[in-house]
Amino acid sequence: MAKKKNITVEDLWQMERIGGVSLSPDGAQAVTAVTRCSMTDNKSMSSLWLLSTLGGAPRALTTCGDKDGQPRWSPHRGDAGDLIAFTAKREQAGVKDKENQLYLIAPDGGEARRAAQVATGVDAFRWSPDGRRIVFVSWVRPELKGQKAQAAAHKAFGERKETGYATSESQYRHWDHNLPQGRVPHLHLLELGKGTGEGKVRDLFEGTAYELGRADPGANDFDISPDGKRIVFAFNPAEEKRGDGRFALAEMDIRSGKATVIAQDGEWDFASPRYSPDGQRVAFTASHVGIKHTMPAQLAVWQRDGGRWEVVSAEWDHEVHAPLQWEADGSALLFCAEQKGRTHLWCFDLADRRAEVRVAGGWVSAFDKAAGTLVTVADAATHPNRMHAHLPGAEPQRIESFNDSLMATLALGQVEEVWVKGALEDPVQMWLVYPPGFDPKKTYPVMHNIHGGPHTGPGDNWHYRWNTQLFAAQGYVVASVNYHGSSGFGYAFLDSITHRWGELELQDVEAGTDWLRRKPWVDKQRIFATGGSYGGFMVAWMNGHVKPGRYQAYVCHAGCFDWVGMFADDAWSWHAKELGHWYWDDMAQVHRQSPHAFAKNFRTPTLVIHGALDYRVPDAQGLAYYNTLKAQNVDARLLWFPDENHWILKPQNSRLWYGEFFGWLRQHDPKFNAKPKSQPKPKPKALAKPRVR
Repeated sequence: MAKKKNITVEDLWQMERIGGVSLSPDGAQAVTAVTRCSMTDNKSMSSLWLLSTLGGAPRALTTCGDKDGQPRWSPHRGDAGDLIAFTAKREQAGVKDKENQLYLIAPDGGEARRAAQVATGVDAFRWSPDGRRIVFVSWVRPELKGQKAQAAAHKAFGERKETGYATSESQYRHWDHNLPQGRVPHLHLLELGKGTGEGKVRDLFEGTAYELGRADPGANDFDISPDGKRIVFAFNPAEEKRGDGRFALAEMDIRSGKATVIAQDGEWDFASPRYSPDGQRVAFTASHVGIKHTMPAQLAVWQRDGGRWEVVSAEWDHEVHAPLQWEADGSALLFCAEQKGRTHLWCFDLADRRAEVRVAGGWVSAFDKAAGTLVTVADAATHPNRMHAHLPGAEPQRIESFNDSLMATLALGQVEEVWVKGALEDPVQMWLVYPPGFDPKKTYPVMHNIHGGPHTGPGDNWHYRWNTQLFAAQGYVVASVNYHGSSGFGYAFLDSITHRWGELELQDVEAGTDWLRRKPWVDKQRIFATGGSYGGFMVAWMNGHVKPGRYQAYVCHAGCFDWVGMFADDAWSWHAKELGHWYWDDMAQVHRQSPHAFAKNFRTPTLVIHGALDYRVPDAQGLAYYNTLKAQNVDARLLWFPDENHWILKPQNSRLWYGEFFGWLRQHDPKFNAKPKSQPKPKPKALAKPRVR
């Protein structure tokens, strides 16, 4: 047997990345988008693959596109057969797509065909149950009527010479892009053409004030009734659209365009509506943000009979993640939810209001169910995404092996979950990933991997941008603390840090460090702390609050540094809720939670990394932190990417990121930079006595 090797960044980028999943109506086949990356070409490509849930090798369905994605299997269409719809940019019939378009392909292969030419593009979609219509999202100019007018305006805008972005909106950018200037996301109905002809498109929101949410509107924001006659969707009823809007639900008759608000309450935020199999109920998520902005998304159900809605998971202290999927008999719903550093697929029984784990993580990231067959996509700290079929009465079966050959060559580190006593005397979870071949008789350096959020809770999951196995392969014991504020440990734990950011989290990280320092296999002189986003905030906070020397060096990726300067971000409407006040009302309260206010204490060497396209934590935050360190003569290094956002997504940029990351830690590792022991100076020879002549 060939000797296994430690994982490298090149191995990480050779892995094939499985996306979501959609099942055929009979449950016998699944379709997914698989992304393959090229370090040489410095780009990624995604194509569609078919997988049998009954066994057999996967088969490539598309090969022509660069970014084929979001595949969805059609309902049965009788003699017309099944179709798979997906989004892509292609060239067909002499027309090259400038925006994502909707394509159709038969599962048994052949050429994909463009379903319609939509000048403003297609963002996300759903099939109508009759398989002859599709409802999709497209950003349009609300003052215009008709597809021709939209196309003409879109063409003119694309050909303009000006580059300025003018707006009066409160919400005008998201994550790494400006929202389309002057456009809003509408739902459209596509009547599929017969044969190879293109279908007709109608804007369902035309002439109304309705629009979907402006931050990544997608297929989870709406649904089509089982009879195909109605749609239900989430919308922001406020005149001014903001990132912290409280959404309501409306139902529209597709033929007439008449809409009725079915659930609205100024104290609640509603999302992710799903019709029951009989169309008489709508399940959705509901957050009671009138109490506090951190309130979790709970499961709620609206009844057509009586027109009332009710939260049904109020006694279950977990946050419900979209998408929701009804069981075929309407008795229960499937969804994912976090629990103590893992994400499981749950089944929530409506009769007894009880949730049970249907498929345990790792980290279940996608699922679909049809004709009694369930398929899940999940990763873990020891492997990237894998796909399993769960057939009634049978053990789960892997239905792909995309990365098995590569993974078989890699020596990975052992993963362990431990608990320490943290802030408020609460038990706090810490994940450890040990170096491959770990020997407890030896000593190792420690690298804290501090997660972002802060309201996330990673653990038993695979991460391409902060891969704990790749970190451990460099010889570190990697520690990931799910500090106070993390998700998956109940609402009180998550909300405990509100209005006092940094305080409890630091106590938890320090408790983890104390636990590690007591282990005989930890080199106490070689402990490092790294973090991204809120984790970057944490290492900047630590630099101002932890005695120099406890950590040899920090790495701050896309970290929050100055909460006043952070007001340039795309989530500014949340600041007062998180920090307790707007900065102009109580600057002292804001500064108490801002790393920059403790800059006089900075002493620990820091690598600062940031991307210019990061609108969640604007790059001025990283530049200000780096400049502050340099002004105080603290050892610092800056890695700045002009073409990356909050994440580093290009293969060669990722390789540079990991190279600088590891190089910085090694540069400040006493083992590799120990000064040579000084040799004892030779005793001077006694001077010869002058000879008396």
